Amino acid sequence: MPRWTVESPTTLDFDHVAGLRVRAISGSVAVLGTDERSCLGIDNISGQPLQVSHEDGILTVSYQDLTWDGLLGWLRPQRHSAAITVTVPKDCPVQLGVVNAGAIVSGISAKTSVKSVSGNITLDGVTGSVEATTVSGDIEAQGIGGQIGFNSVSGDLTLADGSVDRLDAKTVSGRITADVDLDRDARLRVGTVSGAVAIRLPCQTSTRVELRSAAGRVLSEFDGLSSSSQPGANVLNGKLGAGGSGQVSVTTMSGQVTLLQRGDPGTRRQAADTTGESQ
Repeated sequence: MPRWTVESPTTLDFDHVAGLRVRAISGSVAVLGTDERSCLGIDNISGQPLQVSHEDGILTVSYQDLTWDGLLGWLRPQRHSAAITVTVPKDCPVQLGVVNAGAIVSGISAKTSVKSVSGNITLDGVTGSVEATTVSGDIEAQGIGGQIGFNSVSGDLTLADGSVDRLDAKTVSGRITADVDLDRDARLRVGTVSGAVAIRLPCQTSTRVELRSAAGRVLSEFDGLSSSSQPGANVLNGKLGAGGSGQVSVTTMSGQVTLLQRGDPGTRRQAADTTGESQ
């Protein structure tokens, strides 16, 4: 199995990459989908050297003893840093783990898994399924598609200009913001403790909706939703357009929930608050 110990700026080319695994501490990581030959570039490296291997088509870039599930153990101040840039086929599955490095994944149409402690992640034109887990790092995505899973403590999730088939997002205090189109029969399930949730959908969207907050306000720019103040919850529910089998479900303890409309703004704002009154 080809192996390299990288202590200084290096460029390596590869004929066949069927999977990519990158684990980084500080610095930056860029993973770019390409139709050209796969290439790994490492620059601005300091501290511990990086370990690179290429076995059975799997390209791995990591530090010695930095395991996939052991990122939290490296949260203490580190001097280990590198700028890592990898180009791989667009259909190459990606596993990316960072401690406090910033990372970009662009143009990948295969399964993408990202884990971050405090580093921020940007996803650009990623159209395969995405599983993202962070402690305090934020996830920003544009042009995203397919199925998305997000789990965080205080990190924010921001989605824009995408078409979503499934979104499962959970956070304690992080904000969830999604300005997306829904695929046919799409399901969006969002849950927070105190994080605010804002979802913006096209005015012609057809789906079922249930928005619920135990102590926060629940607002909608769409007509036709029923407002109620149930014991321990403010709720807006009903259907948009023809309804269909898709569903948008948001549940939070104290965060505000807002459903916004993209397109014809000729609607009033409907609200469920602690008094159960509509506006």
